[in-house]
Amino acid sequence: MECTVSWTGSAGTQSGMGFVAETGSGHVLAMDGAPDAAKPENGGRNFAPRPMETLLAGAGGCTAYDVVLILKRGRHQVRTCSVKLSAERAETDPKVFTKIHMHFTVSGKELPAAAVERAIAMSHDKYCSATVMLGKTAEITTSFELQDA
Repeated sequence: MECTVSWTGSAGTQSGMGFVAETGSGHVLAMDGAPDAAKPENGGRNFAPRPMETLLAGAGGCTAYDVVLILKRGRHQVRTCSVKLSAERAETDPKVFTKIHMHFTVSGKELPAAAVERAIAMSHDKYCSATVMLGKTAEITTSFELQDA
């Protein structure tokens, strides 16, 4: 797996904290830092998600992917799956994630709650590389709600 991240600082001024990531699969992702009122030249312009927000979104995508795939492989009729992630970070550098809560909303036709719970646990414990990695610094908790569709 490869990715090239390039600073998009304005030519000649080297200001701003925007970056563009070009992934090995040929996709582009923009990231930006938070604006810094005290030192605007060191802050971002709020044009894109922060790198840590992108990391959190990646973990959400990884685990949601697993949950849908596990349910489909179990021949369950899953219709929708979303996960809302809430995270806390350390107060000091490096400001790693210390707590992450993932709340899944899953809908389907006659979807058993036990199957959803099992899919989430399997993703969290075995399959999702992102959450397993983040679990080295953060306490990760999960919850879910099931909707009939």
